[in-house]
Amino acid sequence: MIESRKRAVSVRLATAEIRKIKKLAQRLNARDTDINRFAIKTTLARVAPLEDFSIRGRSLIPVFVECGSELLRHFELDSTRLDGIINDGVTGEQRVDADDIALLAMVDGQHGYAMLKLSWLGRGPATDKGPASTLRQYLYEKYLYSRPAPAGADDAAGERRKRGA
Repeated sequence: MIESRKRAVSVRLATAEIRKIKKLAQRLNARDTDINRFAIKTTLARVAPLEDFSIRGRSLIPVFVECGSELLRHFELDSTRLDGIINDGVTGEQRVDADDIALLAMVDGQHGYAMLKLSWLGRGPATDKGPASTLRQYLYEKYLYSRPAPAGADDAAGERRKRGA
C-alpha cells in the first residue's frame, strides 16, 4: 500500500536562505512551503538516477555532468568517493575511466588544470567554452553518444584490411 499522507519535517536553513525563500514566495504570491517543496522536488528530479542503485557507470554521467559541481561542493566529494559512487560494482564498457572521474572532480575548482588535462585529450582550450562545457561535450561524446564496438570487431576489421577486402 502506498502511503500518500504528507509528513512534516524539520530542516535547518540559514537566515539568508529563509529570506530568499520568503522573497520568492512573495514574488510568486505563494506560500513559503510551496517554495520549499518546489526546491526539493526539482532537486530530487535532477539527481533521480542516484536513487536507483542498479544505475551505475556511464549511465550516471549525465547526473554528474549536469549538477556534479553542486553535488561535489555540497557533499565534499573527491575523486575517490566519486569513483565509488559511479563505478562500484561496474566492469567492462560500463566503467568510467579514473581520469574522467578526476576531471569531473576538478572542473569546478581547478579550471586551469582541468583545461590542461582536456587539452591533452584534444578537447581544449576553446575560446567560447569554459571547462564545464568542454568537459560536458567530451564526456557525452565518449560515454553516451558513442557505442563501443562489439568484442573482436577491431580484430575482424584488421583481418579484412590485411586480406584486402
